[in-house]
Amino acid sequence: MSFLDDDRPKKPITHELGSDLSMLSVDELESRIGLLRQEISRLEAEKEIKAAGRRAADSLFRS
Repeated sequence: MSFLDDDRPKKPITHELGSDLSMLSVDELESRIGLLRQEISRLEAEKEIKAAGRRAADSLFRS
């Protein structure tokens, strides 16, 4: 391994649902759990934005 390897951008950690987890370390599993928790938060925030827009549209057309 050369010193140039450290300068290369690292691939972002990804997780594929249903993938084999048996080869992952505890640290790698914790990292993926954190990644998935962040994604859940992002999805819930987007869901709330869309729900608020829907509620606003519903109240506008009910009046």
